[in-house]
Amino acid sequence: MSTTHARPTRPYITALAITGAGVAAAYLVGTAVPVVSALTIAVVLGILAGSLPALSDETRKAISGVTKKLLRAGVVLLGLQLSLPSVLALGPGTLLAVVLTVGVTFLGTIGLGRLLGVPRGLAMLVATGFSICGASAIAAMEGVVEREDSDVATAVALVTFYGGLAIAAVPLLGGWLHLDAVRIGEWAGLSVHEVAQVVAAATPAGTAAVAVAIVIKLSRVVLLAPMVAAVGVHERHRPADGGKRPPLVPLFVLGFLAMAALRSTGIVPGAALDVAKVGCTLLLAGALFGLGCAVRIGTLVRTGGRALLLGLLSTLLVGTTALVTLAVLG
Repeated sequence: MSTTHARPTRPYITALAITGAGVAAAYLVGTAVPVVSALTIAVVLGILAGSLPALSDETRKAISGVTKKLLRAGVVLLGLQLSLPSVLALGPGTLLAVVLTVGVTFLGTIGLGRLLGVPRGLAMLVATGFSICGASAIAAMEGVVEREDSDVATAVALVTFYGGLAIAAVPLLGGWLHLDAVRIGEWAGLSVHEVAQVVAAATPAGTAAVAVAIVIKLSRVVLLAPMVAAVGVHERHRPADGGKRPPLVPLFVLGFLAMAALRSTGIVPGAALDVAKVGCTLLLAGALFGLGCAVRIGTLVRTGGRALLLGLLSTLLVGTTALVTLAVLG
C-alpha cells in the first residue's frame, strides 16, 4: 500500500526540489544584479535544466503540474502591489495616456506579428509583455491563450533584451529631446517593460523621475486583469482544437482584483506587503522555471529572426506611442 502511494508522489517531490533549487538560484542572482529580474533568470535556468538528459519525462510532467499552481498563486499576490488611489492620483490625462499606450501597443504588436508570420501565441505573449509589465504579464497571459512553451521563453527573452536597451535609450533620448526629469520618469514608466528596468531607466534623471515612473508603471499593471479576462473571453469563441476551452474569467484574475482592492483599503501592514512582494517574485519565478524546463532549444532558435524583429518593432511602437500620448494628454 505504501509503495503504491510512493510511486506517484516521488516525481512531485523531485519536481518541487528541482523547482525550489532553480527559484533560489534565480532569486539570489536577481538580488545581486537587480537590473536582470529573477523571473528572467528563472526561465533561463529552466531551459538549461530542461535540456539535461537526466530529467525524466515523469519529472517533467510533475514540474508542469507544479508550475500551473505556482503561476496562479503568484498572479494573485501581484495584486497586492497595486494601490488604486496612487494610480488615480496621476490624473485623467496621464491615465488616458496609459490606456491608449497599452491598447495601441497590444493590438499593434499582434498586427505586426501577423504581418511577420510570427506564431499567434508568441505574438500575443509579446504584445502582453511589452504593453503591460514584462515577464509577469507573460506568465499571466500564457494560461488563457494557445501557445507553445517555447513561445513563453522567447517572449521573456525579448522583454529582457529590449528592456535592457531601453534602460540606456530612455535617458539618452530624453536628454536629446530636452525632456525634464519628471517627463523622463513618465516616459520610462509608460514605455519600459519590467519594473526593475523602469527604475534603472529613470534613475539617471533623479528620485522624482523614479517615483513617478513606478506609479505610472503600476498603472499599466492595473490593466493586466481586464486584458487577460478579455483575451480569455475571446479565446472561448475561437474554434476549439479538441482541447478544453479556457475559463470565461480565470479565478486567479479574480484573486488578483481582490488583492488589489484589499491593498487599496490601506489596512494591509507594510511588513506584510514586503513579504507578499517577495512571495510573488518567488512564485512567478517558480512558474517560469517550470515553463523553461518544457522548452526545446531547437524550436526556440527557429523562431529567432522574426521574433527579434517583432520585439524591435513593438519596442519602437510603445516608446513612440508613450511619448506622443504624454505630449498630448500628460
